[in-house]
Amino acid sequence: MDLPGLFWSAHIDDLKKGYIRQEDKYICLLDGTELEEGIIYQEDGVFYSAERYMKLHITQKYGSVFDYLIGLDKKLTGLTEHQSRLLHLFYQGKSDNEVQKETGIGSASTIRNHRFALKEKERQAKVFLTMMELLKDRDRHAPSIVEVPVKAPMLDERYNITATENEKVLAKYFPDGPDGRLKTFDLQQKHKLIVLRHLVQRFERGRTYTEKEVNEVLSSAYDDYVTVRRYLIEYGLMDRKEDGSQYWVAE
Repeated sequence: MDLPGLFWSAHIDDLKKGYIRQEDKYICLLDGTELEEGIIYQEDGVFYSAERYMKLHITQKYGSVFDYLIGLDKKLTGLTEHQSRLLHLFYQGKSDNEVQKETGIGSASTIRNHRFALKEKERQAKVFLTMMELLKDRDRHAPSIVEVPVKAPMLDERYNITATENEKVLAKYFPDGPDGRLKTFDLQQKHKLIVLRHLVQRFERGRTYTEKEVNEVLSSAYDDYVTVRRYLIEYGLMDRKEDGSQYWVAE
């Protein structure tokens, strides 16, 4: 499942909910959790339908979709830390006077001016999105770009990867096919990222692995699996407990 692709292509109504329905499954856009329609889920003695349990999952894990989104990198939200803080306070239902007291910014009228500026940003975003949608129908030369991971630890030119470039790199360094062995890991940073994003797909999202299990998966792709494992952690593609006892695919 291409979680970044699902997230970035989702309709705003689905993003607001934090999940989508595909055939007989509900898929969380925030972490890829899948729940099957028709199955009853139980927690603390309460029984839930798949959709209701998905809503509970999002609330328990993230608080709200808003909390998740406001915590994304500012390069994705386009917000300054100051704007993010104000939005968070507004979302909590605080009045202008309460926000002013909590932030120590100017006066209540200053907060109203910030509200106006954020509203203007919303209007600009709507116009820009509309233009981009119209552009898709006319721009025949735009390359297909590989979607940026929502929780990418860094956002720079390394993520400017076209689908064609991605395929060429994988074909070059996996000569026996995408499920085969890696030819070399002595790569430039951008190509290293492409290879790592491919290798992490060999792990099951939502499952925890021991270090031994991680090594077994990676050793089937490359002899120096320790180095590859370290880079998967450094690039934020996998997470682990501090003692290294458990590993899992990062959200």
